[in-house]
Amino acid sequence: MPCVNTMASIWKGAVSFGLVNIPVELHSAVKAADHIAFRQLDRKTHKPIKLDRVSTKGESVPWKDIVKGYEISRNKFVIMDDKDFDAVKIKMSRVLEITDFVPGESIDPRFFDMPYFLVPQEGGEKAYALLRDALEETEKVGIGTFALRQKQHLAAIKPTGNALVLEIMRFDSELVDPRSLKLPTTASVKLKPQEKTMAKQLIAAFASEFDASKYKDTYQDELMRIIKAKSKGKELPVEEDEEEEDGGDVLDLVARLKASLEKPSAARRKPAAKKKTVKRRKSA
Repeated sequence: MPCVNTMASIWKGAVSFGLVNIPVELHSAVKAADHIAFRQLDRKTHKPIKLDRVSTKGESVPWKDIVKGYEISRNKFVIMDDKDFDAVKIKMSRVLEITDFVPGESIDPRFFDMPYFLVPQEGGEKAYALLRDALEETEKVGIGTFALRQKQHLAAIKPTGNALVLEIMRFDSELVDPRSLKLPTTASVKLKPQEKTMAKQLIAAFASEFDASKYKDTYQDELMRIIKAKSKGKELPVEEDEEEEDGGDVLDLVARLKASLEKPSAARRKPAAKKKTVKRRKSA
């Protein structure tokens, strides 16, 4: 029986490996968080502020007169229109051909950007299940390129339960080389075996299976609590930030690890109680 999908697909095409072709649809695998939205208002009148499209000359520009331009030198642009973008042909725009199968753990996590569900179209269920199960059993990830929204993307295909997840990836040129950063090496900071042992013991004490439901965006909840209170004419007390302890001397590292390990496990794992007051965030 073909799968019934209630969500609109983002892209329809095919995934191919070897001579196997799987007709699929792309569906979003994530949804936007319910962030609280604010409007900009005039402080005096509380009237909303309009965001106009204004040129550097200070003149308002209507949408129909806005074009895309690439700056080739200071204030000198090459104007691009729809025909120019259409002239860029990307081969096999409706087919993602898997060109490599690689171990999943060999991919730097920084490459991964946005996940989508691949859903088989009618007639593609058996090939879909075959690819999914083969990837699962070989512990491999399929890599290939395809076109989406007039842009070429690198992508990884991996199994998750009964689903195949397509994850949009960044190209190598988009990643920052960590060698350009000033990072400590094990030798430069002279880590002691005792420090490593105690750090691993501390990690083991907190080890558990990942449960996403444990983690909540408490900032949004507290913000909404303040909004509701203010809408009723109430002002909530605000707690000033406490002075944070400094990092201490590096020689205290062993003592700090010991103190962490000596804390009762239950106390370490117990979630912090909600405060009745709201802590003010420092502006950047």
